[in-house]
Amino acid sequence: MTPRRPALITCIAALLALVSSLAFAAPPANDTLRIGSKRFTESYILAQVLAQTAAPHTPTPPSVLQGLGNTAIVYEALRSGSIDLYPEYVGTISLEILKSKTPMTLQAMNAALAPLGLGAAVPLGFNDGYALAMREDNAQRLGITTLTDLAKHPALKLGLSNEFIGRADGWQGLAQQYGTPQTPVALDHGLAYDAIAQKQVDVIDIYTTDAKIGHLGLRVLTDDKAYFPRYDAVLLYRLDVPQRFPKAWAALQKLEGSINETAMIAMNARAELKGVAFDVIARDHLVAKAGGTPAAAAGTGADTGQRGFWAKLFGPDLARLTRQHLALTLISVGGAALLGIPLAVWVFPHPRLRAVVLGATGLLQTVPSLALLAMLISVLGLIGTVPALMALMLYALLPIMRNTVTGLGEVSSGLRLAGQALGMTAGQRMRLVELPLALPTILAGLRTATSIAIGTATIAAFIGAGGFGERIVTGLALNDGQLLLAGALPATLLALLSEALFEGVEHWLRRRQGASPG
Repeated sequence: MTPRRPALITCIAALLALVSSLAFAAPPANDTLRIGSKRFTESYILAQVLAQTAAPHTPTPPSVLQGLGNTAIVYEALRSGSIDLYPEYVGTISLEILKSKTPMTLQAMNAALAPLGLGAAVPLGFNDGYALAMREDNAQRLGITTLTDLAKHPALKLGLSNEFIGRADGWQGLAQQYGTPQTPVALDHGLAYDAIAQKQVDVIDIYTTDAKIGHLGLRVLTDDKAYFPRYDAVLLYRLDVPQRFPKAWAALQKLEGSINETAMIAMNARAELKGVAFDVIARDHLVAKAGGTPAAAAGTGADTGQRGFWAKLFGPDLARLTRQHLALTLISVGGAALLGIPLAVWVFPHPRLRAVVLGATGLLQTVPSLALLAMLISVLGLIGTVPALMALMLYALLPIMRNTVTGLGEVSSGLRLAGQALGMTAGQRMRLVELPLALPTILAGLRTATSIAIGTATIAAFIGAGGFGERIVTGLALNDGQLLLAGALPATLLALLSEALFEGVEHWLRRRQGASPG
């Protein structure tokens, strides 16, 4: 009897090799300018302004990595060399990145950033500071105009963004400065405006250039003790950028002072209130600055950049996002199977070791996905596909390993003894008797792991790995329910297709086993 690998492992290995070679495009070459952005409207728009400004002066089109998450993630991407520059704010650089206890001048910032290989330059011309805001009718009824007034009303419910709550220049310092007694609840910044409009919270943190402040008629509370520093927008960049891209850098320097608060609020409004695409907004702004008068920028007629739901669902990015999401799922589940099934087979005969290994794998399921991504980025010094795949593989291990162990445990001792009586070695019995009999249970584990991976793969967008989560993340930033749905629906369809595929395979296996001679 000739030993052979189980068909399941052979198929997974072939699929993994095929998908990994075809699914992902090669990373940008060294002559590609890589521009990042955070996960809020203004940062998306500014990244497009930077990319379109630099594009005529670079050998290849700039690569834009949108919505990379909060300051910690996008700064780690810059420091590790995964991106070359991104729009940042002087208050964030001095207080959050450099951990200064007081605001710093641009010169002092650059002195502190230089040893890190970074620099700050090109003030864009506007200040986008933090502030707290509440509904005008509520503020008027309670007589609240300042943050000192707010501290006198402990019953008010504050809904603040996660980043603001955790920042050095955010809630904790503000609460100490003003003695505010409230305990805030955490909200995504993109959802906070809906929450306050629906009276689910009374106070939210806002960026002073947010378009919805005026749209919802909110009162911005005066920072009467001058707690918040200025947040003038600048470029945070790697020091080798001017040497690598001299013409593009010269073009970017011409953006200095080119965007004031009014212009930035108007651009944010087009994105958040009209659903205009970020690249269209950036293009119109640059055309208008150059002396052109595009219809949308001039406000004459319909806004040509606005898109309906079907345009968002079947947008030009659908094929790319589908390929990326499918690849993230298949590679991560395939890799988890190639690692988890042999590991489960190895520990199966050793109950204590098996309990330890399965327990450790189970602990991985308790680590929040974004926390796991942040840890992997820190360890690997990379953003994008690699840490995303590693995180998804770790999450897929538990159902695969647990089901493999369960399936092997269901094989009767009589069949094992029969194999032994035929003179089979332990390895031959495992390959030819136990694993084939455990295959339906192993497949059930793969089915569960695939469903988990399809859903969890949406987090890959937070670190620039693409997939349908890219639409979901952008929809959150814009509070755009249609764009959220345009990302969620294809992911749901992919999950349903995977369930149908596994159901078909399991049905085929049942028929095959039923047809086998007893």
